[in-house]
Amino acid sequence: MSHPETPPPTPIEVRLAGVLTGLPGLGLLAFGVALLVHGLNNPPIPGNNVWAEFGTYAVLAVIFLAASTGLLLGQLWARSPGVVVALLLIGVGWYLLGPSGQPLWGVPIGLCGLAALVLLFRRPARAWALGLHDDETEEEAAERGGLAGRRAERERRERE
Repeated sequence: MSHPETPPPTPIEVRLAGVLTGLPGLGLLAFGVALLVHGLNNPPIPGNNVWAEFGTYAVLAVIFLAASTGLLLGQLWARSPGVVVALLLIGVGWYLLGPSGQPLWGVPIGLCGLAALVLLFRRPARAWALGLHDDETEEEAAERGGLAGRRAERERRERE
């Protein structure tokens, strides 16, 4: 049986998860810039390095935005970082909701992470990640090695 060599189109679930992981990334970047501006416009506080604080938020923002961009562009490598970002968002939302007592921030952040996680594990997203053919099960695709297995099969045929 012959199967197409091109990866399946990126499902809408993956692209929506990309949007949901990008929004907090933009928020982290804006928060970091606001902290930097505030810190540079006020007298320094002993033991507080505004540049290090900004750098921390900027690095986190870049990680979130890289995962988001990868998902929006349909890059397979971005699914695992997208799942990690979603889990982080759920944890941050839980902390803000409970111990920090800030449900106004915690609920939307937690729901954003939960929605991204659900989207990345829906059947179309799983089928896309596995390079699932129409006539095979997820188990068969996993045994074949998904898209990597399909690429290896193609290269083996080209060598022969």
